[in-house]
Amino acid sequence: MFRTLLRSSTAVLLTAAAALALAPGGAHARPAAAAEVVDPSTTGSFPVAYTDVTVTAAGRSYSARVWYPGTTAGANAPAAAGAHPGLAFGHGFFQAVTQYESLLKHYASWGVITVAPKSQGGLFPSHTAFADDLNAALTWLTTQNTTNGSRFAERVDTSRYAVSGHSMGGGAALIAASRNPAVKSVTTLAAAETNPSAVAASAALAIPVQYVGGSADSIAGVAGNQQKMYDAKVSHTQLRVITGGFHCGFEDSSGIGCDSGSTTRAVQLKLTYGITTSWLLHTLGLDSSLYDQVWGSAAQNLAGVVYTAKP
Repeated sequence: MFRTLLRSSTAVLLTAAAALALAPGGAHARPAAAAEVVDPSTTGSFPVAYTDVTVTAAGRSYSARVWYPGTTAGANAPAAAGAHPGLAFGHGFFQAVTQYESLLKHYASWGVITVAPKSQGGLFPSHTAFADDLNAALTWLTTQNTTNGSRFAERVDTSRYAVSGHSMGGGAALIAASRNPAVKSVTTLAAAETNPSAVAASAALAIPVQYVGGSADSIAGVAGNQQKMYDAKVSHTQLRVITGGFHCGFEDSSGIGCDSGSTTRAVQLKLTYGITTSWLLHTLGLDSSLYDQVWGSAAQNLAGVVYTAKP
């Protein structure tokens, strides 16, 4: 259980990774030994900073918020020393990126630079354009890494990129990954079928992909969405279904048209933090000791989550 695991600092985790880390995308080799047991459902060791930017890359331009590991917490702080992995996160239909603040701050506390595009937020979003916006966020990070004067100069590990998203954004993340060989891992929350098809995109992906859903989701239910995506993916994939989890339970609050479930938002978010953070750290090759929490008995027996996988 995540509650019984000892918390460890990201600094220790990254030191251990120097000896034990997998190459990016090589997520399934069992480590010879794990010196530390970490709990990715708890807050990581980095202060969380944020900045609002205009992403201009790959022929696209839009506003975005970036949460990142900082030297101090708060707006526009310097980025923490070191090279950090990058994540592009897609919001759900008609949802503000601030609806996911607690989750994206959590990723930043574990050392992940997370870019959340504010684009495609209207009533008639383009899923294909949103996928391109997610990829443009990663291209922008690559450019920032070599731009003198950028707070992200020499702070981005451009070999470790991932995409994620909720609902429409989860579907767009799958499309984005199918178009971008720089993406090494995908994790999605209540991913919804999109146009073009996220199911078809899943079938085309050779990289590790995680689908997280809620059993009580009445908006993008598991059977009609994430299960089909999982079934289409040949291997290196898992479906994690939170018992009683609901569609809007992946957000910090519910608005008009939201559903509900038998679990609480706090419990659902806590489980989501652990499930998705361990996935990102492990599949991006940052901590091989997390094998058990991703593919092993700890994952398979996590209370409140039904586990299905094709390693």
